Amino acid sequence: MTVYFYYGEEDFNIEKEIGKLKSGLDKNFLDMSFKTYSNPKFPDLIAITRSTPMMFGKMLVVIDIAGYFSKGLEDNQIEELEDALKSVSENLDVVLVAALKPDSRKKLFKMLSKHNAKEFPVIPTYKTAELEAWITKQGRSKGLSLKPDALKALVSQIGNNLRQFDAELDKLKLLAHPGDVVTAEMVREICISNEDLFAFSDYLMQNEKDKALLEYRKLLDKKYAMEILSALQTMVRRWITLKSTSTCQGMHEYVAKLTLQKLKNTPLKDLVKLKQNLTDAEFRIKSGLTGDMEKEIENAFLK
Repeated sequence: MTVYFYYGEEDFNIEKEIGKLKSGLDKNFLDMSFKTYSNPKFPDLIAITRSTPMMFGKMLVVIDIAGYFSKGLEDNQIEELEDALKSVSENLDVVLVAALKPDSRKKLFKMLSKHNAKEFPVIPTYKTAELEAWITKQGRSKGLSLKPDALKALVSQIGNNLRQFDAELDKLKLLAHPGDVVTAEMVREICISNEDLFAFSDYLMQNEKDKALLEYRKLLDKKYAMEILSALQTMVRRWITLKSTSTCQGMHEYVAKLTLQKLKNTPLKDLVKLKQNLTDAEFRIKSGLTGDMEKEIENAFLK
């Protein structure tokens, strides 16, 4: 058994790390051996960590506990959780996830830090070399070789959105086939850019849904609906972080202030609702529960 504590604002890298652990499970029994939970009630949290795998070999449980850092736990609850984590079943791995930067002074953080803790910070936009290194590595995992000008073009167009980089690399792989070399011309031809999303996100921030709808339909003329959804998911997550904490790692101070100004008339609860709507839309699309993904995404931000 192993307990992991993954935290930080770069949720895509957290997902990748969990994916590595998941790849070690028996693919024939994934429905039974891989479970995810989001901020369960405390008694349920304890019960989950005390789960005993059946006859399917190793089991992996991923628990989003970000909510516990905002509402807090009593000292006796922290002690109970610590005891539970120390006695996790032999064939059970537990990953506790907080896609934010928790207060390191809190007792909960200090306790969890003893359990294979790893931070996943956002790579700031000004650290272009680090971003290019990440893209190079991710491209290599997909069998791609990116020329230096292609790397610069991706960073210039997208910024520091790792999830979007990954989606664009999949498109570039198709474009490069049967070859494996990616050039700047390819990037400019098919990759979505921050400029493409600027007007759309601007109207969303100011809750002008009718204008946002018009911009969304313009985007659909040249971009795939799931690309827009992926980029929007990341943007809204960062808006929520910015609105709730007035800070957003990796965002320039001036840009953060400007974004906060645009978000001043948008309640935090509306942003959280939008994020949930987008998550629900993504689930419905990927589960085949809807035949019209463009309409599904449109409904998500119009609700």
